[in-house]
Amino acid sequence: MLYHLFEFLQDEYNLVGASIFKYISFRASAAVLLSLLFSIVFGKRIIRTISNYQIKENVRKLGLKDEETKEGTPTMGGIIIILSILFPTLLLCNLTNIYVQIMLLTTVWLGAIGFIDDYIKVFKKNKSGLSGKFKIFGQVTLALIVGLVIVFSNDITIKEKQRVKIDDQNKTIVVFSETPKKSSKTTIPFFKNNEFDYKSLTSWIGNEFENYAWILFVLIVIFIVTAVSNGANMTDGLDGLATGVSSIIGITLAVFGYVSGNIIAADYLNIMYIPNSGEIVIFLSAFIASCVGFLWHNSYPADIFMGDTGSLTIGGIIAVSAILIRKELLIPIFCGVFLIQNLSVIIQVAYFKYTKKKTGVGRRVFLMSPIHHHFQKKGIHENKIVLRFWIIALLFAVISILTLKIR
Repeated sequence: MLYHLFEFLQDEYNLVGASIFKYISFRASAAVLLSLLFSIVFGKRIIRTISNYQIKENVRKLGLKDEETKEGTPTMGGIIIILSILFPTLLLCNLTNIYVQIMLLTTVWLGAIGFIDDYIKVFKKNKSGLSGKFKIFGQVTLALIVGLVIVFSNDITIKEKQRVKIDDQNKTIVVFSETPKKSSKTTIPFFKNNEFDYKSLTSWIGNEFENYAWILFVLIVIFIVTAVSNGANMTDGLDGLATGVSSIIGITLAVFGYVSGNIIAADYLNIMYIPNSGEIVIFLSAFIASCVGFLWHNSYPADIFMGDTGSLTIGGIIAVSAILIRKELLIPIFCGVFLIQNLSVIIQVAYFKYTKKKTGVGRRVFLMSPIHHHFQKKGIHENKIVLRFWIIALLFAVISILTLKIR
């Protein structure tokens, strides 16, 4: 809203200082400040309101140390995260930008699914919450919308580098094309030019099948959105774990978003330039600050839990933003902690079923899954586990950013 107001004042009245709102760096910084202040200051009031309505966690008895102390802690704190994202985004972003519109849809959509899930758990006293098939249906529907918009919207384009011959000299230079175009290319680490074209998935059948590559792309988007949002949900098992890891991932995505949406940085790093995608940096800045601000209340011992209202939302935001800036194939690296959590559950369940079928007695690889509970069972303090996972997330983030130059 402020962006459009100052744009109007600049265009119509040439107001001194109004042009500062054109700078992504300024608006991203402002988004961080607003989101932090909102989540810290208003977060206390929201927690108080949640407590007054007796919206409290019913902790499952897993035999973990100090789990009884978490009983009765206010939950559904994801509302703080969502509002801390929406407030600065609506104020500072260009709301006509397709990337911002998709991120707003993602936030509200998955926030609503998580809210319904938490509502059923708290008020209907059903620990299972929203049925798994309805959760998946909601995630798949959102991913389908996002995938189709990316494929068919003329506002989502890239500029590729091309060789241009200098007329009066016997040489050529490499520059970005003047006209943006639709493209099925994305970023892939460790390959030549760090680029991968989804059309190659179908072109081997015949050139005429290239036009159907978008179907595979949409299916991949569906898989990524459901996998990452559920990975964030699984990671939300210790005080400050999910929000800390997500803020580090958010910083990584903000770096990717900035260099991909800035023609000078994209040219220097020799990566594809995605016009108008820089606006997503402002949204991600609000996202990062909302996670950090929520840590003010969620760090050990937590004053509030985010619930599925928060965990599904932050996972979806990470997945969709990565897809929009064409870094989805880097997700296994910068979302390495989520991947580890998912794999620990898959391995645990698969091995238990396999050994039960073979021997009649199910055996486990880990003392408990997801893997952060395994370390709890080994007697490691919750704070130490969380900090170590943050460090691992930071290592994954650095490796991801390095892939921009490793080819």
